[in-house]
Amino acid sequence: MRFVSFRSGADEARLGVLEESRIHVLHPGSTLLGLLGDDGERLHEAGAAALRDPYDVLDLDETRLLPAVPAPPTVRDFMTFERHVEGTAKLAGPDGRVPAEWYEFPTFYFTNPYAVIGPHDDVPVPPGCTLFDLELEVAAVIGREGRDVRAEDAAGHIAGFCLLNDWSARDLQLTEMQIRLGPAKGKDTSLSLGGVFVTADELAPHRSGTAYDLEMTATINGEVLGTDKWSSMHFSYEEMVAHASRGTVVRPGDVLGSGTSGGGCLAELWGREGFDAHAPLGPGDVVTIAVEGLDSMTSRIVAYSDRGR
Repeated sequence: MRFVSFRSGADEARLGVLEESRIHVLHPGSTLLGLLGDDGERLHEAGAAALRDPYDVLDLDETRLLPAVPAPPTVRDFMTFERHVEGTAKLAGPDGRVPAEWYEFPTFYFTNPYAVIGPHDDVPVPPGCTLFDLELEVAAVIGREGRDVRAEDAAGHIAGFCLLNDWSARDLQLTEMQIRLGPAKGKDTSLSLGGVFVTADELAPHRSGTAYDLEMTATINGEVLGTDKWSSMHFSYEEMVAHASRGTVVRPGDVLGSGTSGGGCLAELWGREGFDAHAPLGPGDVVTIAVEGLDSMTSRIVAYSDRGR
């Protein structure tokens, strides 16, 4: 199933099941987070009930989609695409290589859940940033709590997936990470979550290796920046859940980003071809990220002073 959180006019946020271009609305008070917590049965039952007997039915274009998970408790962002790591490593010099340690486990950092914005929200250039960048990712959403989850059991803890764009102030990030701590302000202003949450069973027919045999594409102002296969992840989401939960707890609604796909950001291009290969993002630019069979999301870049207008 495909769930959306949305607003229609001045109405409060609602939850619905998306079928083609129509939203079958669940009863007031229903939230995605409120339907998580088990093996997915409650979510699917609520969705099936909405398809049979909806509280309302709306056209998608009558609504404004909100983040698929409007208020995630935590956001962990991983780095699982080898081609991306290889390209960005060259920012340190032409001989930059993927660190041997990267292959040992799926590493991540915690990013700011308060920075989460929706798929139609404008994205401000962070204060002081002159090298603004996008990151094409797919996030898994935890559906069931777990501690010390084994990779072979982790699929039952993943409720579904949504798009994620981890906007990056590369100049701030590169500077602060010289201190061996971070990223921090380089990743602190905006994080776009797609508006469509797709349950894991919906994607099961496309499973291939670590992920799914579906095309990922990033464009800037209508020009393709790069493409990759979702299945080219070096680590699986199950391995990510296992690593994230080791010695601690993952809880319903927690977001686990895949990290940037190959070709899914400017930093990778800059690492391979130099900073003259493409201008950084700036006000007026329009960025679209898309994953076949999942969702697409288009964002307009604005000056920080124009945010929220």
